[in-house]
Amino acid sequence: MKDERTKKRRNSRRQLLILLVILFGIFCSYQIFFRNSQVDALSKYGSRGEEVRQIQTKLKRWGYYNGNVDGIYGSQTLEAVKYFQRKNGLTVDGIAGTKTLQAMGIMNSSNSSSSSSLSSSDLNLLSRLIYAEARGEPYTGQVAVGAVVLNRVKSSSFPNTISGVIYQSGAFSVVNDGQINLTPNETAKKAARDAMNGWDPSYGSIYYFNPNTATSAWIWSRPHVVTIGNHRFCK
Repeated sequence: MKDERTKKRRNSRRQLLILLVILFGIFCSYQIFFRNSQVDALSKYGSRGEEVRQIQTKLKRWGYYNGNVDGIYGSQTLEAVKYFQRKNGLTVDGIAGTKTLQAMGIMNSSNSSSSSSLSSSDLNLLSRLIYAEARGEPYTGQVAVGAVVLNRVKSSSFPNTISGVIYQSGAFSVVNDGQINLTPNETAKKAARDAMNGWDPSYGSIYYFNPNTATSAWIWSRPHVVTIGNHRFCK
């Protein structure tokens, strides 16, 4: 009889332990789900708040959005986000998810510090290239020069890093003549940030040249996309 009671107690303890393990697993799963839900609960149609305001501000500055910066994710904001996604090779769903926000330079606090540390050297180098190549050009044209570098990084025909593209042999004359080492001004730095955050006034161009000085028949044969200031952007 005593052995029977002991056995029942052991079974009860074992069942209690199993139940606690199950409950702990459910709790952990809930925490992970809740945390991921917070990360993924990003702006979409119907959303309101400061993040929507940031999205509208960026898209308005870059020419994607013409509405009011009111923090309301309405139909105009939806279409502007789709336009931005389409132009920047993102999934066109009108939802400002993680990748879209990163492309806009709007990231949550857990990602922003690591992103800034990883990209600081690239930002500095791109700023120097823009200053050397396009100082004196309209601001949009300076951003477009930065965008060309980034479009090359994405292209399989060029190196896959910013430094690789800029220092590719014969790619930019300012590397050969030393102007790449000039200290960039604040305008060039801002243009580099805008380019890295997804603004592409060149509309996907991978080349640009000054039509007043260019003599290469090859560069003139490239499909023209847009002219900004003294630079003709092409693919």
